[in-house]
Amino acid sequence: MRKLARGAAGVALVIAASEALGRAGIVHQDFLPPASVILTRAGELAFDPAFRADVRVTLTAWALGLLIAIGVAVPLGLLLGTVAPVARAVTTIVEFLRPIPSVALIPLVAMLLGTGLEMRLTVIVYAAVWPILFNTIYGLREVDPLAKETLRAFGFGRSAVLLMVSLPATAPFVATGVRMAAAVALILAVTAEMFGGFGAGIGIFIAQAANYPGGVDDTLAATFWAGILGLAINGVLWRGEQRVFHWAYR
Repeated sequence: MRKLARGAAGVALVIAASEALGRAGIVHQDFLPPASVILTRAGELAFDPAFRADVRVTLTAWALGLLIAIGVAVPLGLLLGTVAPVARAVTTIVEFLRPIPSVALIPLVAMLLGTGLEMRLTVIVYAAVWPILFNTIYGLREVDPLAKETLRAFGFGRSAVLLMVSLPATAPFVATGVRMAAAVALILAVTAEMFGGFGAGIGIFIAQAANYPGGVDDTLAATFWAGILGLAINGVLWRGEQRVFHWAYR
């Protein structure tokens, strides 16, 4: 309750500061409208069928990209975390690709694939793979070696040790990686849409609103909803982690 109260107090403080700056004329309302104006417009967008369709498009790309990233990163992480020769062979490639900003790849991918769903999924998957991949590898390194040696002493092979010990012990780390990747995927989904310039999605709504006079209200209101989606997704995944892997949070 204390954490919730402190969080609510922080949000209230930001809203009050935004309202005061806008009303006092310290910041021109064309650049930063009062918080009440933004929240009112955000409430209107919640009942706008066109904007709800934009939200569905963004969430669809986000969900597909995240699922593909999980399907790629978890098996690859298990491979790199358990087969040392493979890990040594691809470490250089992984370390070369990891620092490349995902946003920087959007123009290149757009030229190759266009600005449709394929482009969005490509950059989302690229960005979301890394947190899951490295959390999986890290989780495998943290598995109790005594538990693995005990199974081997009873004649269990590598596959059995992986299924009975390594995977259950690594699962909480994978879940944390998925939660981190979910936030990254949402950021890239919205950003890739903004580069697209046409179609549907929260990012396209924001980009188009920024191009017409007085569109700052729509821009900030849509940004507000993007933040709410991110907060809700993180909260749901965090609660899921605590329920499913409650033994890891004791």
